[in-house]
Amino acid sequence: MAGQIPQRFIDDLLGRVDVVEVVGERVQLKKAGRNYSGLCPFHQEKTPSFTVSADKQFYHCFGCGANGNALRFLMEYDKLPFPEAIEQLAGRLGIDVPREGADDPRAQQREQKRKEGVNLLELSASFYRERLKMQEGQSAQRYLLGRGLSEEVIKSYGIGYAPGGWEALKQHLSERGINESVQVEYGLLIHREDTGRTYDRFRDRVMFPIRDLRGRTIAFGGRVMGDDQPKYLNSPETPVFHKGRELYGLFEARQASNKLEQLVMVEGYMDVVALAQYGIHNAVATLGTATTEDHLTRLFRLVSRVVFCFDGDRAGRQAASRALETALPQMIDGREARFLFLPEGDDPDTLVRREGSQAFQDRVTCAMPLSEFLFEQAAQGRDLNTVEGRERFASQVLEALNKVPDGMLKSLLLESLAQRSGLAQEQLKTLLEKRAAATRQHASSGAGGQSPEASSAVDSAPVARVGARQAGSAQSSPSRTRALSPVGRIAQLLLHEPGLVAALPDSLAWLPEDDDTPLCQELIALLKAGRYRSPQVVLAHFQGSEQGRALAALAKRELLIPKADREAELTGLVEHLQYVQRQRSPQGEYEALLAQERAGHKLDKEQRQRLASLVMELAQRQ
Repeated sequence: MAGQIPQRFIDDLLGRVDVVEVVGERVQLKKAGRNYSGLCPFHQEKTPSFTVSADKQFYHCFGCGANGNALRFLMEYDKLPFPEAIEQLAGRLGIDVPREGADDPRAQQREQKRKEGVNLLELSASFYRERLKMQEGQSAQRYLLGRGLSEEVIKSYGIGYAPGGWEALKQHLSERGINESVQVEYGLLIHREDTGRTYDRFRDRVMFPIRDLRGRTIAFGGRVMGDDQPKYLNSPETPVFHKGRELYGLFEARQASNKLEQLVMVEGYMDVVALAQYGIHNAVATLGTATTEDHLTRLFRLVSRVVFCFDGDRAGRQAASRALETALPQMIDGREARFLFLPEGDDPDTLVRREGSQAFQDRVTCAMPLSEFLFEQAAQGRDLNTVEGRERFASQVLEALNKVPDGMLKSLLLESLAQRSGLAQEQLKTLLEKRAAATRQHASSGAGGQSPEASSAVDSAPVARVGARQAGSAQSSPSRTRALSPVGRIAQLLLHEPGLVAALPDSLAWLPEDDDTPLCQELIALLKAGRYRSPQVVLAHFQGSEQGRALAALAKRELLIPKADREAELTGLVEHLQYVQRQRSPQGEYEALLAQERAGHKLDKEQRQRLASLVMELAQRQ
């Protein structure tokens, strides 16, 4: 079904469904006056704070702040994308979902391409599972047997084997009508620009399918069975896979228990499946990246406690420090984070085999609370018997507390800091408020993280005049009036005018390494994938995510320039960023192009030529 869902149909649909029925099918509700109440499904609680109003067709939790209509509830509770949530609501009424432009050949082509992508990943997962059982998969069978994995665990996690040949999967998929270009786009084939040849990305590896919360295969991780490098190889970023959001084993953890209370974050696939082999089914792993805000947002929607499991060596401690920084802004009341450090030289796989399930569970139970790890980190290398040591200790903790949301946890941490540092709690509270005020002042100062060159260029562009007009009301709304970076402004223009995406270059090489770049990239990818005309529909696709909150903030800011001038401003901003890219040092530009290629993003002809000239230029300098 190609095309965009008409807004009028969405409005009519929400007017015909009953939010009480939709929520009541998933949450036990009791009549409470004119409303209904129950335990909130989005955070752990013992006393009901979740209310559903039949009159307003709205739900609200006074504990965690979750709220919305029937559509948002389905998206949040069932983890459904916007179009599928609409389909499910329409199915309740027995009506079909209309699509604008359904007869448009280009829309049909996009829809067909999306279906091919979904189908080929499932076909690939089935292919790998079949090959594991065949003669050519005996080495992988012996490897998995040697790691102590049972047939049941292998089956439940869908583990398979990628044959050692160069074109085994390619031939299998091509015979079933899957175009090579789609196989490349979804990370299954590698395309060599110099020869034009395509070949299987995964060869002679044990294959772990990465599944989304609905159990659909969206990517793969492959592990070698010997000493070859890299030991683990993941799918690149694709239209359906973003490693900064996804977690290996999350689908299987939900399948194993309908009442998850905590999740254990480990480092690798084998850690997850080894723990499952020993009856521990609540482990998940990141996919070659550090823990992100998106990871934690997803986890805390499902459970109230997350236990980070790290090696006890220096690298493990550093990874834990990064996880702590990421977790602090997520720690609203009712959530809990703990840190488990394993004996040096051990990982969850080896430890659970040596000590057994119960001993590992005991370690998880006794994991260090976030508060203790925070204070331990701040005290490291400091003599708390000296005034200077206590001052630096307190300053570091206050810096961390500045990131924690207001609530009971923050108050208790402040009280504990007073006891440990010897400073009065009121004095610490005053210092913390000053830090918070300084942070807000910095956010509204208009710096926006821009380089001097960018600031200078933007000052001469229409966006600078917009920023100047907005700054006049900074006292009333500092968070909304912070000057945008050029990339942030581009995202704002595209959100308000989705059709402007057609004015962008095909390659996104002009995007700099900027805080706003990941959001801008995702927005551009979404807009290029479909004909979106309404900012509201775009926002619905990002509902409930960090990106959604950032885009909602952009949506509230008026563009303050005539509609006829918006494309010119967008083009001007892109041209400026392209100019800044060209002014970078040859070494920096060379490394950026290499990093783009290694990340699986295909270089266009101009970029390849530029890369070749940079190689020659750098060689001559040596």
